[in-house]
Amino acid sequence: MRTTHMRETATTLSPHLKDLENESLQILREAAGQFDKIALLFSGGKDSVVVFELARRAFAPAQVPFELLHVDTGHNFSEVIKFRDDLVERTGARLRVAKVQDWIDRGELKERPDGTRNPLQTVPLVETIEEQGYDAVLGGARRDEERARAKERIFSVRDNFGGWDPRRQRPEIWNLYNGGHLPGENIRVFPISNWTETDIWEYIGARGIELPPIYFAHEREVFERDGMYLTAGDWGGPKKGETLETKKVRYRTVGDMSCTGAVLSEASTIDDILTEISTSTLTERGATRADDRLSESSMEDRKKEGYF
Repeated sequence: MRTTHMRETATTLSPHLKDLENESLQILREAAGQFDKIALLFSGGKDSVVVFELARRAFAPAQVPFELLHVDTGHNFSEVIKFRDDLVERTGARLRVAKVQDWIDRGELKERPDGTRNPLQTVPLVETIEEQGYDAVLGGARRDEERARAKERIFSVRDNFGGWDPRRQRPEIWNLYNGGHLPGENIRVFPISNWTETDIWEYIGARGIELPPIYFAHEREVFERDGMYLTAGDWGGPKKGETLETKKVRYRTVGDMSCTGAVLSEASTIDDILTEISTSTLTERGATRADDRLSESSMEDRKKEGYF
């Protein structure tokens, strides 16, 4: 059974999407040529799914030469985990899972009072990068998502603690990408930096890409907290005074259940979603991610809050 809703009529790529695709393919091939061991951060969300699809196209007919790396908070949506595992089985991709729970069990991390584990992902990510010897990590961040990500280069230098220093970043002119780095450093590579949310959805429709079903409107038990509709779970919701209600919702982004909110929606197809987001005044993360509701969204501070 397919886990996505397909566009009513698949289309060929528009010239704009073809240009974006070609740029991303070039970035992926450039990364493969410059680095020895690469991981592709994979959450099962639409952006990482698109990066994986681009990688498949960049290196076809060979297998994707990157390992998928999922930093699993343990508070993920079950539909997304099932989708991740089905995709790995279907495509033969190599998957490595770094479970936050393992670090908690060893006493290296502690649960937060608010129940969210999103900020706890940084240590497992940085330690896994070091342990596995990745010199580059591919991510699905886009510059239009929120202000911190707008500062990113396509090839973004990180120190051995995962920190981002604006003075260490390189100019990127004429599509030249400098992957040079010191021992212990690694480069985060963002092949879809120049894409928008609309571009992503149009590409998903045109290429017939499968997604977790929670991206499309469905009935779900949710409760309201700080203006967001959250799903109940072991992470600590709902609390006293918070009432579960059945609403028709969808998710614009997926992540830790404790900080990822749903939006009220009737959008059950990609065309419906494109119409819906065309009238939205907020990015998907600004609208539905509690961890991105920061006053300045400074990347210099986000490394302390789990931004990676």
